[in-house]
Amino acid sequence: MKTLIPSEITPVQLQTVMQTAVSPRPIALASTVDKDGNSNLSPFSFFNMFSTVPPILVFSPSRRVRDNTIKHTLENVLEVPEVVIGTVNFPIVQQISLASTEYEEGVNEFIKSGLTMKDADLVQPKLIEECPVNFECKVLEVKSLGDQGGAGNLVICEVQKIHISEEYLDENGNLDQAKLNMVAR
Repeated sequence: MKTLIPSEITPVQLQTVMQTAVSPRPIALASTVDKDGNSNLSPFSFFNMFSTVPPILVFSPSRRVRDNTIKHTLENVLEVPEVVIGTVNFPIVQQISLASTEYEEGVNEFIKSGLTMKDADLVQPKLIEECPVNFECKVLEVKSLGDQGGAGNLVICEVQKIHISEEYLDENGNLDQAKLNMVAR
């Protein structure tokens, strides 16, 4: 059996091992706004649900390993503690790839990816019309896990409202896993 000590390998090697071993990981498409109301859209595979009552989702915009910078999403949730988290399925996988591109600050990934902004009911960030499910969330806490490249930042979100596209429901009005055709990393 191969054994690794995290402190004895490079951050890139560690990230590769962890991301490959911990899979599949669902993808959150996070819609945020900055203090001026500019929209940002970015996918995150460091994401999951962690509580039902209260309904808690957590995603982690990690510091970039290559240069220790942070994503616009993290800056935005620190300025405006709200987020819409959309789920990702195969019909929109190409748009998600375009949204993951690193654009300059102020570039709207909705436009670059061809995804449609839709007003949310309770939060400032936009819903993503093409996502099967959108969660309107208040950010309860952002927990920094370190200051080195690769360190995560846990964005702990409480779901305020859920929007489900009816095409993904079964005959009883419940989400149908087969129809969802979700994407994971």
